Amino acid sequence: MGIFTGKPENEPLHSGEVFNLWAHLYAAKGYLVTLQIMINHTGDHDLKVFLEDLLENCYKQEEQQTEAILKQNGIRLPPAPPARPDVQVEDIPAGARFNDPEIALLVQRELMVGKILCSYVMGISIRSDIAEMFGEFHVQKTEYEGKLLKITKEKGWLVPPPINLK
Repeated sequence: MGIFTGKPENEPLHSGEVFNLWAHLYAAKGYLVTLQIMINHTGDHDLKVFLEDLLENCYKQEEQQTEAILKQNGIRLPPAPPARPDVQVEDIPAGARFNDPEIALLVQRELMVGKILCSYVMGISIRSDIAEMFGEFHVQKTEYEGKLLKITKEKGWLVPPPINLK
């Protein structure tokens, strides 16, 4: 019987899994702060609700799951940047403020890049629980990307590439 049989959580992590789990947690901790900043900057109610939901039900959940696996395997956790205070959008000077369409585009880009990274980790993972976890992250990011696309279409923020009618 080999070391990669039985319960996946009892199997050792290989160096690629360790690195990618650690890097994912580090990025998630940083992106939680970025989302706090974007929530402070948005003036659109629907976008703000979306961002708060994304923060609580996607990125915080990913942070908690990834952190639990690293702790379980005795891996030192990455540092987290300090949380940002809540600020009223009116208190941010106009020239220093992100606009709502810019925020939507930045979040859409992060979701898209996140799906690519999830696919990569799924592909390199030997432990099935790691691959399944990143598969769940991928599905969740896809769902949030669809919600954001709907918001950007409704608000008129979507800038499509040139359309070929021939």
